[in-house]
Amino acid sequence: MNSGINILMYHQVGDFAPMKAHRSTYCHHKRFASQMAYLARFGYTVLSMDQVLDCLRGERPIPPRAVALTFDDGYENFYEHAWPVLQKHGFPAMVYLIADLLGKPSYWFESDGRDTPPLMSAQRIRQLRGEGCDFGSHSASHAKLATLETPAILEEVTRSKAMLEDVLGEPVNHFCYPFGSHDRRAVDAVAEAGYTCATTCVRAPATVADDPLTLPRKAISYGDNLLGYFWRLHMKNTPKRAFIRRDGQTFDARPA
Repeated sequence: MNSGINILMYHQVGDFAPMKAHRSTYCHHKRFASQMAYLARFGYTVLSMDQVLDCLRGERPIPPRAVALTFDDGYENFYEHAWPVLQKHGFPAMVYLIADLLGKPSYWFESDGRDTPPLMSAQRIRQLRGEGCDFGSHSASHAKLATLETPAILEEVTRSKAMLEDVLGEPVNHFCYPFGSHDRRAVDAVAEAGYTCATTCVRAPATVADDPLTLPRKAISYGDNLLGYFWRLHMKNTPKRAFIRRDGQTFDARPA
């Protein structure tokens, strides 16, 4: 019996020189292509995030070797390097967008002395949506939500939802906590804003014991060759921090 779904977390995909720091926010495009070919060759089922919810709600069975692919921040290099590979294999993907920064540089890298690659424009996002890519919110400004006052948290998650719905012309139901920063106030704000799903950086497979607004993910790092990729998929299942799960709001606690 399949008990969980591995939601994988990517950031940039491109042509990057070897690095020692910040490796979880980079994936070389050749390794990405190899990883997607691995999933296709060995019978993994790549689900959309809506399908992940359907499975965890019990509305469809969890298929063998189930995974989902998520991409944080919405870099233009997703369009250049990741999207063609995903289309080749017919894999769905969820890209989480920073509403205030569409078409702008990723400013937060400046503090580390890194390049600030551009984020996708509204025009590019609409193009990709027309080609089948899924989009969610990554807040308005990419703030660490758990460090903000409660009204500011609600403003970040509510305003980003409205802005992205205006860009896409459809509901935006998925959220991702920037930097993985969330506390109970952030989770409650995401619920109040009307999102049906949110992902974290807590490392584990997603299961029916999870709260749909704090789903765990597994980060894919620059250094992950195919052996490392297999290890993350099947062995790296122990979270490094406790889950936030609201009483009565986990999949297995909800009425059938």
